[in-house]
Amino acid sequence: MIEFDRVTVTYAGAAAPALRDVTLTLGEGELCLVAGHTGTGKSTLLRAVNGLVPHFTGGTLAGRVVVDGRDTRTHPPRELADVIGYVGQDPLHGFVTDTVEEELAYGLEQLAFPAATMRKRVEETLDLLGIAELRDRPLRALSGGQQQRVAIGAVLAAHPRIVVLDEPTSALDPTAAEDVLAAITRLVYDLGITVLVAEHRLERVAHYADRLLYLPGDGTVTDGAPAEVLAGAAVAPPIVELGRLAGWDPLPLSVRDARRRAAGLRERLAGLEPPARGAEAGDRPAALRAEGVVVRYGRHVAVAGVDLDLAAGSVVALMGRNGSGKSSLLWALQGSGLRQRGTVTAGGADPARLSPAEGRRHVGLVPQTPADLLYLDTVDAECAAADHEAGTAQGTARALLDELAPGIPGDRHPRDLSEGQRLTLVLAIQVVAAPPVLLLDEPTRGLDYTAKRRFTAIVRGLARSGTAVVVATHDVELVAALADRVVVMAQGEIVADGPTADIVVASPTFAPQVAKILHPQPWLTVADVAEALQ
Repeated sequence: MIEFDRVTVTYAGAAAPALRDVTLTLGEGELCLVAGHTGTGKSTLLRAVNGLVPHFTGGTLAGRVVVDGRDTRTHPPRELADVIGYVGQDPLHGFVTDTVEEELAYGLEQLAFPAATMRKRVEETLDLLGIAELRDRPLRALSGGQQQRVAIGAVLAAHPRIVVLDEPTSALDPTAAEDVLAAITRLVYDLGITVLVAEHRLERVAHYADRLLYLPGDGTVTDGAPAEVLAGAAVAPPIVELGRLAGWDPLPLSVRDARRRAAGLRERLAGLEPPARGAEAGDRPAALRAEGVVVRYGRHVAVAGVDLDLAAGSVVALMGRNGSGKSSLLWALQGSGLRQRGTVTAGGADPARLSPAEGRRHVGLVPQTPADLLYLDTVDAECAAADHEAGTAQGTARALLDELAPGIPGDRHPRDLSEGQRLTLVLAIQVVAAPPVLLLDEPTRGLDYTAKRRFTAIVRGLARSGTAVVVATHDVELVAALADRVVVMAQGEIVADGPTADIVVASPTFAPQVAKILHPQPWLTVADVAEALQ
């Protein structure tokens, strides 16, 4: 189905090729996972499959990519649309209609499907991905996770023989991610479609994959069975890291297999306690207080009378299924978003009543679409502007960026960065202002495990300096490593609030891999286990 023959891709001005002499073949009915650090060429590899590289992105492609007998050098993306479905990292950029149902039908219209077939396919897709209740909703009114499911559905509705997915679960809650991946896997097994998927949260996908393509960062690709490749890879999910620590061979990829081998490890940990995390909120002054916050969009109530106190120096994870009101609450707390009722106080003032610049000095926010905050032509210009606005020494924002994601060229335009690199740039810009309250909406989308560890260290440092941090996220592994407290939302209300261990260990949905493997013991992360065994 897909053949790469000595493929090398070099972008204009790049010091080295993004892909170097790649040769591989993917057959019918394979689910192939693509892994590697942020910026190592994963998106380039995916875009080469449907001809976006080089027809859209520019650059030079040497060698040949052949898809279902068609050479991408002579067949641009429009001539491959009947065989390949592609979903990029930012689904909103790919939408061309206004509502969910229209978007699902649009691709079918372009491929000239009969009206009766279109209606049937749309209904099937709505049911397949569990989005039937969204059919008439405006696309821009959906949460990031809901938009991601619609984007995947718009591709699957056409029944392509090849599906290419770039970070398809990055905005999905754990249950939605499982549902989407199960649906895709079912199509692989039942219909023989070929799936190529790049994903940083390997714990979600690795056990589904037949093969793994690992990009170490030098342009080459390592191809093999997932367990074999991950055994020596620099990026690995917690289950693999725990297996390495425990000396398991072969390494398990599913929680079920790991639990079968974990009896000895649980015996070694018996009687030991995980390290304490954070001080009690009662020991610290309040940095922000919200009472009775209500947010409505027309008849839809996104936030229904929420009360929330944030203690200085705390790290709070805000969790809940897609569309539960997390982003709406963050925007209401920051002061830029809608708030029909309720009060918010930060630093003795209501952020909504302050000028935008003054409001940002009280409460900072990194949104789900970080590119919205980037408006200059180069990375260095964005960093310099951030230092100027924050009143910090020139070079401070750049140093933070290098700490999160080393090696991003300063003369690169922000739009030419990967999704993860753009996110780290916005994080650096917001963090340098050092507001007493920092709100982060899905801050690790597009970040690999190493970058997330750096991010965790930076946020922990902010908390130690007294900053109150709220992280709205579906990344249960990040929550396990970072948060002192977890707040869970559903239908606009807070339904659970407490210490991280109490909330996530008790939940099969929000529990990290280590907690599931070592249950009923209270371990959350591989780092905690390693520290206890020293």
